[in-house]
Amino acid sequence: MKRQVSYQWRLREVMAVHGMFSATDLAGPLAERGITLSSVQVWRLVTQNPERLSLPVLAALCDILDCSPSDLIATRAENAAPRRTATGETGTPAAQIAPIRPKRARIRPEQ
Repeated sequence: MKRQVSYQWRLREVMAVHGMFSATDLAGPLAERGITLSSVQVWRLVTQNPERLSLPVLAALCDILDCSPSDLIATRAENAAPRRTATGETGTPAAQIAPIRPKRARIRPEQ
């Protein structure tokens, strides 16, 4: 059985608890800790779920907000249900598609 994992980025919630309601509130403390990010990068860090995050940035955020990484990132893992087809069968979609593929066309020169 496959497992599906997901996460929720909770930086904005943790910032609000500490009275920080804007991305610009975070730029100064990050710079004090040697993390130089543009204002757009800080805004994206606050408003969007990051797909990649460097450990120095994570450590700086934890230091600024006096929290742990688990306070900033809520993870969830659950069993993924097998994919079902229109006929109700489970299995790999590629195995079911293969028999109905058309044959390759042959292009012959005109005579």
